[in-house]
Amino acid sequence: MSTRTGEPAGGPDPTGGTSAATQGGTSAAPPGAEAGAAGAPGAEGGAGPVEEKRVTWAELYFDLVFVFAITQVSGLLHHHHDWAGVARALVVFVPVYWCWVGTTVQANIRDVDTPKGRIGILAVGLAGLFMALAVPAAYEGRGLLLGAGYWAARVVLLLVLIRIPGVWRGPYGVGVLVSGPLLLAGGLLPEGPRTVLWALAAACDLSAPLIFRSRLARVAYHPSHMPERFALFLLVALGESIVGIGATAANARLDAVELAAVAAAFTISCGLWWQYFVYAADAMRHAVTVADSRRDMIRRIFQYGHLALVAAVIAVAVGFGETVADPRQSLGPGSVALLYGGCGLYLLTFGYTRWMMFRAVSTTRIVAAAVVLALVPVMVRRPAIVVLAVLAVALVVLNVVEHVRVERAAAAAVPAAAGSAVPVAAGSAPPATAGATAGAGANDGSAGAGRPAAQ
Repeated sequence: MSTRTGEPAGGPDPTGGTSAATQGGTSAAPPGAEAGAAGAPGAEGGAGPVEEKRVTWAELYFDLVFVFAITQVSGLLHHHHDWAGVARALVVFVPVYWCWVGTTVQANIRDVDTPKGRIGILAVGLAGLFMALAVPAAYEGRGLLLGAGYWAARVVLLLVLIRIPGVWRGPYGVGVLVSGPLLLAGGLLPEGPRTVLWALAAACDLSAPLIFRSRLARVAYHPSHMPERFALFLLVALGESIVGIGATAANARLDAVELAAVAAAFTISCGLWWQYFVYAADAMRHAVTVADSRRDMIRRIFQYGHLALVAAVIAVAVGFGETVADPRQSLGPGSVALLYGGCGLYLLTFGYTRWMMFRAVSTTRIVAAAVVLALVPVMVRRPAIVVLAVLAVALVVLNVVEHVRVERAAAAAVPAAAGSAVPVAAGSAPPATAGATAGAGANDGSAGAGRPAAQ
């Protein structure tokens, strides 16, 4: 497995400490590796040369646990999708998501393609499976199992990194010493106090990367691995939307109206996929590669931004379950809010990520989100097939508009690049990906060396 140039396979830990030897029994770090971890080019910025670090088979197997976990969270939201139910599902989803994030970060900064690394990932996977089993009855008799599973996962992650100095003074220490015990204690309490403690635990976990921001400056992240991992997790969530369509339709009569509902719902799912994977995914990888601070970029667009993206897709998936089974029924505000609110949140999150990456406004997606959210009261009490069809058309129109803008931006960029005598800046896209970067500029990414295209 390849690692970044000049960096030990083990690398520094996410608390900001550095190690003299690599993890997993590999050889000692070469001279200068710790200096790179402390902020030399290639650690925080994008100026240092990097080699590709790919996702391991153990990580992909680990993700299968979270396929099940997302299904369980969707089931919880399906049964209670009023505002209180959404909040309760989110409180349960955050520790599930943060367990995955913690495993992904430690796999990014060290070599996990070793027996020790694989066992650590699989051990966290078992704890995650316990958490997933607890989700449907998390506010009933399985709250203790959820808390114990999360705490066990955080203990395993801390033990994996225990040889690195300062591991307790960072996000992994917070998981073991603060949020884990809060989740465990909450599992012993009645529903009201339980929800409060679990919400507090979620707030502690989510704020830890910000609180320990200065210590995390020393962490050397692999820019290729992190975007790939979070894209895969979003793909897992999008898979749940397919399950929401297929599992519901499988028991229906499948007449013409029901098949039309399936087609409309699938079009919506495809539209969400298109928004991310056609242009945004490459733009995010480009942003991390050339960022002055990879730490901040990863925290903002991956750890925080993808929490919103995945939560939005889960809401849409649950909305499919409410609509596809009986497309002739009139939908209440809860079902419409899941579909349109989830889609609106998804689009608005791209506005946030674009601003975080390039300090530019994603006009098309913000406008589209505003239109979708404005349609919520209009769609209440409408037949489900109409609700699905209108949302599908809105996403198709958005993707067509963005495609046209991308093509125009790419066409305009070619003569400009040909007539320029200025050499390509470090970190800009190579010619082979000019179309992708131009497209990213029109949507969520960069044009050329990180400059957004005109809106």
